This record gives sequence, structure tokens and C-alpha cells, in this order.
Amino acid sequence: MPRIVHFEIPAEDPERSAKFYTETFGWEIKKWEGPQPYWLVRTGPDTEMGINGGIYKQTKADECVANTVGVTNLEEYIEKVKQCGGKIEGEAMDIPGVGRYVTAYDTEGKRFSMLEPDPNAKMM
Repeated sequence: MPRIVHFEIPAEDPERSAKFYTETFGWEIKKWEGPQPYWLVRTGPDTEMGINGGIYKQTKADECVANTVGVTNLEEYIEKVKQCGGKIEGEAMDIPGVGRYVTAYDTEGKRFSMLEPDPNAKMM
């Protein structure tokens, strides 16, 4: 059964946001060395319950925190989203060292993402 594996926080100033969450909760946040500006958020040790996430530069004023669902076959779940009345935004993309990713919307217009992890990916 697919589960939420990641969250994303949009921020007007991602570095300010990272400082806030680091100082408030002690989260470990570091800038990703990938192709776009993105900050990886580690919320605690892997031995404890919880998920990690990211912070990115928001592009619209009304963006809100969104979750990423881990799936084993992205193409299959893209079709399921469409069959169940949801929408897919753009094309699925490969994120080097992470996996295949796509943005989607549920029947209420709420954004979420799906990720088919690269089996060789090394997360934070």
C-alpha cells in the first residue's frame, strides 16, 4: 500500500524557512546539490517514526505544504489518479539519484506528488 514518504514546504525565502525549522525543531536542513534550488529536511533519526521532507522557493502565493506518496510503479499510479478523477500536471520527470516524480491533484484540487524511488538512491 503506498504511503506518504516525503513532504514539501513552499517558502518565499527558503533559507529563512530552513533557519526557522532548524531553530524551532532541531531539524537538519541542507541545500541539495541537485539541478534546482531545494533544501533537504531531516526531521529525526531513521530509527524513529516519521518522514523527512524538503523546502523549495514558492512560485505562487497560495501554495501550501504538499505530501509525496511513494509508489512502486509511477506509470500505473498516474493512470489510477486519472481513472479516479484526479489530474496529472505535466510529464513525469527523472530526478537524478532520487527517482521518477510527478505532480498530481486530487478531486478537490489539492496538490500532491508521487515518487517511484530509484532503487540505488542514497537519501540524506
